[in-house]
Amino acid sequence: MNYMHVVKAWGRILTGRAPSMSIEITRECPLHCPGCYAYEEGHLGGGMTLRQLADHKGNDLVQAVLQLVDRERPLHVSIVGGDPLVRLRELDILLPQLNQRGIFVQVVTSAFRPVPASWATLPNFNLVVSIDGLQKEHDERRKPATYERILKNIAGHHVVIHCTITSQMMKSPDYLEEFFRFWSPRPEIKKVWMSMFTPQRGTNPPECPSVEERARAIEDLFRLREIYPKLDMARGAIREFARPPQSPEECIFARTTQTLSADLKTKITPCQFGGDPDCSRCGCVASMGLAAIANHKLAGFVTIRPIFTTSARIGGIVSSFRATPAPRAGQAAERPAAEFLPQSGASGEF
Repeated sequence: MNYMHVVKAWGRILTGRAPSMSIEITRECPLHCPGCYAYEEGHLGGGMTLRQLADHKGNDLVQAVLQLVDRERPLHVSIVGGDPLVRLRELDILLPQLNQRGIFVQVVTSAFRPVPASWATLPNFNLVVSIDGLQKEHDERRKPATYERILKNIAGHHVVIHCTITSQMMKSPDYLEEFFRFWSPRPEIKKVWMSMFTPQRGTNPPECPSVEERARAIEDLFRLREIYPKLDMARGAIREFARPPQSPEECIFARTTQTLSADLKTKITPCQFGGDPDCSRCGCVASMGLAAIANHKLAGFVTIRPIFTTSARIGGIVSSFRATPAPRAGQAAERPAAEFLPQSGASGEF
């Protein structure tokens, strides 16, 4: 992220707009991966599940997404699912138009089908391929998106590999290094990102690393980033895995990203995981990266976090005015000044 990206994002926050947007562009996926949060019953809330939503297809999908981004004006759009490649034809039309609007676009997929060659020429674009560990485990969990098929389907592209660390992986002391030995040398891979499995509050699924396994994974990532430069994670971001934001209010990623489901109306809260995520065990790579930026000290003294807090508060005020209809001629606005002041006892800190 360069200086201009930071300035533009700050401007969006000050005007009460989320600089990032994540869109579940389809409810469909040919995979049935264990532990997938998108299809959990509590993901959307309100008793609805992703598969029950009415999603868009064809030109209707293209136009609906364009209208959405023109209205919300995000700087960054992540297209997820389901699996976005289910809507391959629509994306082939949509991606160049988003690019022309100056939006950085990221498509997150299992790469279960061939990726169009034209996508390799798109500027400001990331193709992120989700990998569930080494080949034996991945192929079992993600078939038909096997290692063999993925390598065939991403040929000619430069993709980001994303892997979520689970408890099962950490049972083997060399698991993560073996993963990097396979993927890092490949010319198709430009970066590797690592997350850790994030559970819902009050649950303890088998994928969730224990405290000891989490600590060992952090140590491994510190060591592996020195050996494999394609591990695109700063030391500060890795360090945040040991002290994740304790609530959505403390998570800058949750506060700056608007997430919508496949009907393009249903908002997923408090973050992309939906439901009631256990923030104390969060392992989201985006959350850790933004937390590291927020905790960075300017000139060695003041962290960025209070600046974000103040900016977000200003943006909330601006947004509330924008959402309120203007009073009719001769009618005064009936909004008490106290509504815009910090409430007694609220820390306002991240």
